[in-house]
Amino acid sequence: MTPLQIELKTSPHVKQGGSVQQIMRNVVLALLPICGFSVYHFGISALALMLVTTLTCVATEQLFNRLSRRPATVSDYSAVITGLLLALTLPPAFPLWMAALSGFIGIALGKSLFGGLGFNLFNPALIGRAFAQGAFPSAVSTWTLPGHPERFTEFLPSTLAVPFTTPAPVDAYTAATPLGMWKFQGEHAETWDLFTGMVAGSAGETSALLILVCGLYLIARRMMNWRIPAAVLGGAFVTAGAFYLLDPGHYPTPWFVLLSGGLMLGAFFMASDMVASPMTRSGLWLYGALIGFLTVIIRFFGGLPEGVMYAILLGNAASPLIDRFIQPRPYGTGKRRAS
Repeated sequence: MTPLQIELKTSPHVKQGGSVQQIMRNVVLALLPICGFSVYHFGISALALMLVTTLTCVATEQLFNRLSRRPATVSDYSAVITGLLLALTLPPAFPLWMAALSGFIGIALGKSLFGGLGFNLFNPALIGRAFAQGAFPSAVSTWTLPGHPERFTEFLPSTLAVPFTTPAPVDAYTAATPLGMWKFQGEHAETWDLFTGMVAGSAGETSALLILVCGLYLIARRMMNWRIPAAVLGGAFVTAGAFYLLDPGHYPTPWFVLLSGGLMLGAFFMASDMVASPMTRSGLWLYGALIGFLTVIIRFFGGLPEGVMYAILLGNAASPLIDRFIQPRPYGTGKRRAS
């Protein structure tokens, strides 16, 4: 007679069908149309930028796995996502050696230092972007004119800049972003151009329409919690709307705030990082609203025209505190009474 075996496991006992690898693979698939539009928009320099950051992130993760004797995790696609997102937040003509260094920092300091996937406090792609912002401020704020006629046959001049030199911008290729034009010149881009992406900006932040469609794909597949982008965009819209009502001649419309810069990309593909965001539903709403609020405050009152990166990193830092103070009541227990 075979003895009865009982298997005991800790909660949660109900699981969603998708594995980490399946979820990450779908995120990569969702990012591919955005990457394709970036290549169409900015040419082979944008393609080279994505290849360099992605290969650097994958190689760096493999290196640190071997140094720490951890199992190989390259096949889970998380490093690929970090590389693609990092490239999409950088100017299309960003020098490739700077991009490689930023990718290394993003994985090494933003992920491996914390113990790998599942332990990182901050979004690794934004750690790499923050490093680029601090180390190469001139290159990271030099934007490229979209739709250049020779973009598919020639690299933009600064793409292949010699390592450890400062690339000189070429006026024929540079252009101001909509946020920069509003911040420093008081000019507003057309809403339709912002929505479709026919403006200058980072490699992957220009088309709000395409980002929205790709984000909705992940939400429909239940591989992204819709509350995070909804809270981020809602928080930004309400905050910007309040300032616009106070002084419409000075502050831009809420729609301009939503569609310009990297807010759409950040809301759908960076703030939604499962590891760096809270676990409760109410915590997700607070987390997203905080990011949206901080984005508007930094844009309106900071020295730089953009604030999404800093807002999400601050939201990541606040995530453990949100989880600590917003905890669900255990099933079957009553409300805690004050002693």
